[in-house]
Amino acid sequence: MRRYGISGRTKAAWMLVAVACVVLGMAPLGMAEETIKIGAYLPMTGAVAGYGQQEWAGIQLAAEMQPTVLGKKIELILVDTKSDKIEAANAMSRLIEKEKVVGVLGEAISGNSMAGNPISEAAKIPTVSPTATNPLVNQDKQYAFRACFIDPFQGEVAARFARNELKAQTAAVIIDNAQDYCVGLANFFIKEFVKQGGKIVSTTSIQTGDQDFSAQLSTVQAAKPDIIYAPNYYTEDALMAKQARDLGITMPILTGDGAQEDALLEIGGKAVENMYFTAHFHRKAAGTDRAKEFIRRFEEKHKKEPGAFGALGADAYFLLVDAIQRANATDGTKIRDALANTKNFQAVSGIINMGDNGNAIKSVVINKVEGGQFVYVTTVNP
Repeated sequence: MRRYGISGRTKAAWMLVAVACVVLGMAPLGMAEETIKIGAYLPMTGAVAGYGQQEWAGIQLAAEMQPTVLGKKIELILVDTKSDKIEAANAMSRLIEKEKVVGVLGEAISGNSMAGNPISEAAKIPTVSPTATNPLVNQDKQYAFRACFIDPFQGEVAARFARNELKAQTAAVIIDNAQDYCVGLANFFIKEFVKQGGKIVSTTSIQTGDQDFSAQLSTVQAAKPDIIYAPNYYTEDALMAKQARDLGITMPILTGDGAQEDALLEIGGKAVENMYFTAHFHRKAAGTDRAKEFIRRFEEKHKKEPGAFGALGADAYFLLVDAIQRANATDGTKIRDALANTKNFQAVSGIINMGDNGNAIKSVVINKVEGGQFVYVTTVNP
């Protein structure tokens, strides 16, 4: 677990104040409210560590941009979920019961968010996930929010893009059925693709951690689709693309926001060229003042362009802090009400309006890999 916000020198000074108060017979008023604690539970290690690391970088930079709220220093407390549902639940419990946070940022993926949200819901502590897009994450929850769009919209946009822009009549779908996100997004795509007049010619499944996709790709070869839709995470999509290209499978691959991570480029190399993504962010599509400042600071600090996960990590932080400020309180219910009433919020990833069930209403960005980089294609508005 990591803490951010107060230096050792500052803590030492407060300890001296406390000792002096005891000597003088006075209570050290305000000591318990020295900072406002915000928790983060993210996958810093494990299968999807790339997401957590990028989001944490975005959160930290956002905290540099806005380090205080209600006149007090914000203290960030990070717990690693290790890309595991049980660890995610344990992390949430620790942040709420031991650390006494007023709100939580995370988790990065849908399955882990669904493990943590019942705990925060029971405690009436608001959460803001940067990137958990499955609609079930917030379903029947009053205290769960997100900075990202949800999969029904993402899947529909992907299907329409496949039909209208890629001119696909047929599609083969490869789904990681170990991940709620992948299964849900695939189903939304299939429904809309068929509605738009397309035909699904094959559907095969994989598991997180698989490295051999020969059986699934043999099915694809036999079906001869116009595109492959593979809404999976970056490692599996990169390995699958390499094996597909080695087999001479050349049709475009379309995927979701979960694959747009630098590790995809590192693992996939030339095989992921011309892979398309429904995504949350690209610097060329970012127009708010907050986005411009974030991009400038990120590039100065990290010597590279920010990606979607960093931008959304920052947005989750900004949304929560903005709600605390508007609530003028650290009470969970008041913060929750302020989050629910978020309108026209000028975020890093665009304009956010908070809709029903804590779901952000916002645009989808279409990106692709070109020349070993993520290149902006277009924006689709809600």
